[in-house]
Amino acid sequence: MQFDSFTARECPDPRTTAPHILPLYATSSYVFDDINEGIEIFKNIESGHVYSRYANPTVDAVAQKIADLETWGLDWKATPVMTSSGMSAIATLLLGVLKTGDKVLSQANLYGGTTELLKAVFGQIGIETVFIDLKDLKAVESAMKADPSIRMLYCETPANPTLACVDIEALAQLAHQNGALCAIDNTFATPYLQQPFALGVDFVVHSTTKYLNGHGNSTAGIVLGKDHDVMRKQVWKAMKLVGTNCSPFEAWLTHNGLKTFSLRMERHCSNALKIAQFLEAHPAVERVNYPGLASHPDHALASRQMKNGYGAMLSFELKGGYEAGIQAMNRFKMCTLAPTLGDVDTLVLHPASSSHIAVPREVRLQNGITDGLIRLSVGIENPDDLIADLAQAIA
Repeated sequence: MQFDSFTARECPDPRTTAPHILPLYATSSYVFDDINEGIEIFKNIESGHVYSRYANPTVDAVAQKIADLETWGLDWKATPVMTSSGMSAIATLLLGVLKTGDKVLSQANLYGGTTELLKAVFGQIGIETVFIDLKDLKAVESAMKADPSIRMLYCETPANPTLACVDIEALAQLAHQNGALCAIDNTFATPYLQQPFALGVDFVVHSTTKYLNGHGNSTAGIVLGKDHDVMRKQVWKAMKLVGTNCSPFEAWLTHNGLKTFSLRMERHCSNALKIAQFLEAHPAVERVNYPGLASHPDHALASRQMKNGYGAMLSFELKGGYEAGIQAMNRFKMCTLAPTLGDVDTLVLHPASSSHIAVPREVRLQNGITDGLIRLSVGIENPDDLIADLAQAIA
């Protein structure tokens, strides 16, 4: 063998014992022992890896761990497909299970990016979204009975940024009674707090960028489904062909974050409750949106379908309106101004001047997103320090 040929060859694997930490498989393709093995894998006779856009060992391991979390305590396992982001998870699910002429029934107070995706992208390919108040179960039932082209009911609960909750079990039942699928974005609650599969939904999506990773250093998403055949033949196929696959490095970072997931969520939730109670008693605050407060209109519902706490997300409305919101944002010293959520440090957002700046004011107000509303993604810092920062910022 010539020298240049030798240098170009792949190094042999010298490993003799198993690694303790999940390895990062940074490879685009995989080697077959012989052509028959390749034929059997391509024909789905044997399982195996072919190309990392199709599947990757690191990604597969992390996806299965999240699937196990979402079905913890249930007598079956969900089938996962990990993607490049939370938005690509939603898009991959819809591309996999819907077709032109189908409709989605959803809520007006979705994450803004999801709303834009449904309108600007799926609306252009003939998949229309009907927005309705999902709290009004009679209206939901009437809408579904009146229009059999509604093939999916899509919700998120608690919703962003008012933390409004919808009845997952009731909505799943209505969807199934009318021949539709039910999907939910469980990013805010996470499986630590809420297991939608136990309440009857067909699909769960996450932006794993948020609490599952928890450290703000990875962008990825995941779709999980009850029906293995639908997930493999339709959702996985859409992921493979569109190329929304998750990078193994992003999956590996998510895996590292998951190791402290339950510890982080416990602290997130306890901090958020203390801060919500502080804000509710503050004279400068008009209203606090946190499902853990008895004053929240959906407190009873959240208590029924959430466990271990009420999450790390809250929002509060300042009495001084838009100017009070702007001034408070400029005064924060410890809390970080950032348009995301789910990190270990506390992140603060003023929707009227940032995430919802392009939304007409009357539409914002209809959905409880007032001029003085501030959203907090509560971190795991000392709660007394966070409360002190809040106190000086809104004084």
